[in-house]
Amino acid sequence: MPTSLSLLFQRAAPKLWLTRCAGRLASCRQAWVAQPLIRSYARWYGIDLNEALHPDPKSYDSFNAFFTRALRPGARKQADADWTSPADGTISQFGRISLGQLIQAKQRQYSAAALLADADLARALGGGWFTTIYLSPRDYHRVHMPCAGRLLGMRYVPGTLYSVRPEIVQGMKGLLARNERLVCWFEHPLYGVYAMVLVGAAIVGRIATVWHGLVAPHGRRIQQWDYDKQARPSLPQGAEMGHFQLGSTVVVLMPGSAWRFRPAWTTGRSVRLGQAMADRR
Repeated sequence: MPTSLSLLFQRAAPKLWLTRCAGRLASCRQAWVAQPLIRSYARWYGIDLNEALHPDPKSYDSFNAFFTRALRPGARKQADADWTSPADGTISQFGRISLGQLIQAKQRQYSAAALLADADLARALGGGWFTTIYLSPRDYHRVHMPCAGRLLGMRYVPGTLYSVRPEIVQGMKGLLARNERLVCWFEHPLYGVYAMVLVGAAIVGRIATVWHGLVAPHGRRIQQWDYDKQARPSLPQGAEMGHFQLGSTVVVLMPGSAWRFRPAWTTGRSVRLGQAMADRR
């Protein structure tokens, strides 16, 4: 479909209704529904089930269970780097957070304050760095920690559910700050505060974290969870932090230190969980 028609469809389509329908289908536990979906999907996208903890499609009682499948031990290696990739996917963008703005796509920027729904956190991360990773339908869909961190807070931000396919992101202004999203911010003992944003999208029914489970907000308003010192989970680099039920995008906002992205970290390149991303200069 030409990009102009795709954008028109995105604006006109009943995105919430489609997402709810897809969510019901994906959560169905009837084998006659789930198994054909799983097998057809795996064939269509060329998914390597040998990487999965459970390589037999019959091990999954729903499409959601298959989509959020765990990897077998050793399927990904954790690089020796200060920052590593939090997910399998494609690097959409990366660079400096300049004047409170992040790059969404060529010739398009958007506000860190709008993305985070928090002007104070955006100011704290001003002058830092960011990277955006797009998780395609064929990718592993669990998200992991790019560095160690102690959770400070989590915020659900309601929004629309536009597709985050690269051509749609390229053509729609401020899309990542308009979609539904989950903002999590952490403190590293050396680097300071950083944030991870899990951006929802069309057909993405739910987002979950390891400390909260499925985030199912009530109503269409911002909700926030703050964690006191006793309740703050501390996660090491590479630990799982959450997952999408169907694909989307992760934005990592790094504090204002002097980071050097690895030469292999380039826009449009496929990356794997645990791959080296950046180091101190």
